Amino acid sequence: MTTLDELLEEQLKDPIFKEKYDALEPEFMVMQAMIDARREKGITQKDLSKATGISQADISRLEHGTGNPSIRTLKRVANALHMSLKIEFVPMN
Repeated sequence: MTTLDELLEEQLKDPIFKEKYDALEPEFMVMQAMIDARREKGITQKDLSKATGISQADISRLEHGTGNPSIRTLKRVANALHMSLKIEFVPMN
């Protein structure tokens, strides 16, 4: 049986797949940062929903990458988590 990591490793050998996968890195980073911050604070999606006024379903969509949050929405989430939002441009390798 092939694990997900093994399948991904195999798929990443394809240059076209790798290019498209790498292009999604910023979205993955935002999703993971939200999940990590929420868990670090020990709150549920429902708790975050109450604190932000964003529906729990929309919080879930953001964390699963099926939402497309605005900077304003990300600021609301950061504020509810007592964190600041930092967006930066960095040189490409």
